[in-house]
Amino acid sequence: MFRNREIRRFSLLFAGITFAAAAGGFALHPAAGLMAFFCAAAFGTAFFAFTRARYRRLAELAGQIDIVLHYADRLCIREAEEGELSILQTEIAKMTQRIREQNDALKKDREHLADSLADIAHQLRTPLTSISLILTLLENTPDERGRAGLLREAEELLARMDWLITSLLKLSRLDAGIVSFAREPVNVKELIETALRPLAIPLELRGVSLRLNVPEKIRITGDRLWLSEALQNILKNCMESAGHGGRIAIACRDTPLFTEITLRDSGSGFSDADLPHVFDRFYRGNPGGTAGYGIGLALCRMILTRQGGTVSAKNHPEGGALFTIRFPK
Repeated sequence: MFRNREIRRFSLLFAGITFAAAAGGFALHPAAGLMAFFCAAAFGTAFFAFTRARYRRLAELAGQIDIVLHYADRLCIREAEEGELSILQTEIAKMTQRIREQNDALKKDREHLADSLADIAHQLRTPLTSISLILTLLENTPDERGRAGLLREAEELLARMDWLITSLLKLSRLDAGIVSFAREPVNVKELIETALRPLAIPLELRGVSLRLNVPEKIRITGDRLWLSEALQNILKNCMESAGHGGRIAIACRDTPLFTEITLRDSGSGFSDADLPHVFDRFYRGNPGGTAGYGIGLALCRMILTRQGGTVSAKNHPEGGALFTIRFPK
């Protein structure tokens, strides 16, 4: 206790006042001097006892904090009476709970990172193995037509790898919070047309028909390029689900509460097991479904939610998948 400089100063000051009061009392009358001395001694003893008890309690709290700093799984702080120490104890308990929650979150993040790295390695290894096999076949294929087909297949695999790496980089930038989204008025019809433009040839080759029901003047607020990226990922999913000769319907409506964009395909929809995990990262659904990396829809949801929007998926009553995007007013 006396290691505290303030306590030492107070003790010296109190001793000085005590001796001065006792000396003054003795100058008046011996009984007055003794009374002053004994009162000061009693007060000093009581102060010392209460202060020592408080310092013991503070030492206990310091020990509890040390336990927290050493990553203890459990922390038990006993109840205290009302007062400053009780307030301090409550704040330490809050801090402890917060640190425990942060430690749990960091542990989950590390586990998620390890799982993600394993998934990324698996996703990249598959096309690399296929390309290696194609190169081996090229060496043993003298036919020019066969070699041209193998080269086209290798180019497609490289393009998919490029898309995968680009998407992963976008996800990592969004996770790190270093993406700054623009806040500007965006015409919904122009946004959908921008998202459809890179898919025009694949849609035509697959014979997928489009039906648009988007009014001209509906606008939302957000980043045009990132919103186009999100819509394009949903459209890719719809295109693959619809298959050859399928249909995709895009509609938009404006209400006093929100602006809604719906995208529906004529495919088989989602299974009951897959539906809750449609937007989960690296989730690829049942093996019999369409090929994919489980990144596009996860990236889509992150882009939309970071700009104040929501996205959901369900099966349409008449068949096919139905994606609903909403931006609140």
